[in-house]
Amino acid sequence: MDESKLKPLKQFIEHCKSDPSILSDPSLTFFCDYLESLGAKLPPSAYGKSRTSGVDHGNRGDAKPHVQLPEEDEEEIIESDVELDGEIVEPDEDPPQKMGDPSVEVTDERREMSQEAKMQAMEAISEGKLEKAIEYLTQAIILNPTSAIMYATRATVYIKMKKPNAAIRDANAALEINPDSAKGYKTRGMARALLGHWEEAAKDLHVASKIDFDEEINAVLKKVKPNAHRIEEHRRKYDRLHKVREERRSQRERQRQQAETQAAYEKAKKEGQSSYGGGSPGRMPGGFPGGMPGGFPGAMPGGFPGGMPANFDFRKILNDPELMAAFNDPEVMAALQDMMKNPANLAKHQANPRVAPVLAKMMTMFAGAM
Repeated sequence: MDESKLKPLKQFIEHCKSDPSILSDPSLTFFCDYLESLGAKLPPSAYGKSRTSGVDHGNRGDAKPHVQLPEEDEEEIIESDVELDGEIVEPDEDPPQKMGDPSVEVTDERREMSQEAKMQAMEAISEGKLEKAIEYLTQAIILNPTSAIMYATRATVYIKMKKPNAAIRDANAALEINPDSAKGYKTRGMARALLGHWEEAAKDLHVASKIDFDEEINAVLKKVKPNAHRIEEHRRKYDRLHKVREERRSQRERQRQQAETQAAYEKAKKEGQSSYGGGSPGRMPGGFPGGMPGGFPGAMPGGFPGGMPANFDFRKILNDPELMAAFNDPEVMAALQDMMKNPANLAKHQANPRVAPVLAKMMTMFAGAM
């Protein structure tokens, strides 16, 4: 190399050693990029104000700058208690009662004996002997395990005894035998009301009243419905509060992403314009984010309409925030570089949802400049 050219280069390097802030001059961005590509680590003063602005020049074009938005105070949602009326009992924890064997063949004799046991149970109920009534009804169920009415009748006795779980087991057995058993729904609804399961109780009682309405069902519903309504309104209220909070969180996240995209655009635009140096509009700026390998050699890969115009002004790209943000995406830049090397890969990358919009926009720009 000519000694006359080496001498000013040596002087420049010595000057940089004594005062690294010289490298912060935008016109020397290309030189900083070159040094960093060789693995050099530049001092903070070489980046000037951009170091304090939160832009990491040691990782140019590889990721969007992280933007921290001001945190909003989020009040904790504390659900209040619902004021409910009505008597409830502690759940009964007795072992499950005896059930009938559905595989048993029920003869006329067994049916008659089952009815007799039921009559004895009814007499015991009228005398207030509820435990005795349970014994008779259990005999009736074992003799005729296919009778839904036997299970439902025993369920009513368990309700009188304040044993809602046992009543629910019998009501379920009755409904398995006869899905349209009004007494099955009625006893299960009443048992659920005793447990304070107001919404489930209301549903069962409504079904029972549709199948076979009676005054007892209506009386229980008048007590159950107000509680079920209060619970439903309470749930809707807090569902709305949680939904509003989630919407606010989503909105803040969208704002953060938009701010990051704008910051990436501003960073890329600043670097691109610094490297542009007033060159001819048909040339790609040396500091373009990610670097377009080898330029666009006369035509875009895969037959962009009409090829790339020789007089295309790349400042149009620099002034497009969506494209500049996309060029900060390593996946997009890798795809563009791959197409530069092998134009036949265009079809493959057009299937990528992150790359396809970039290609479409650039096609439109190039076509409009012809």
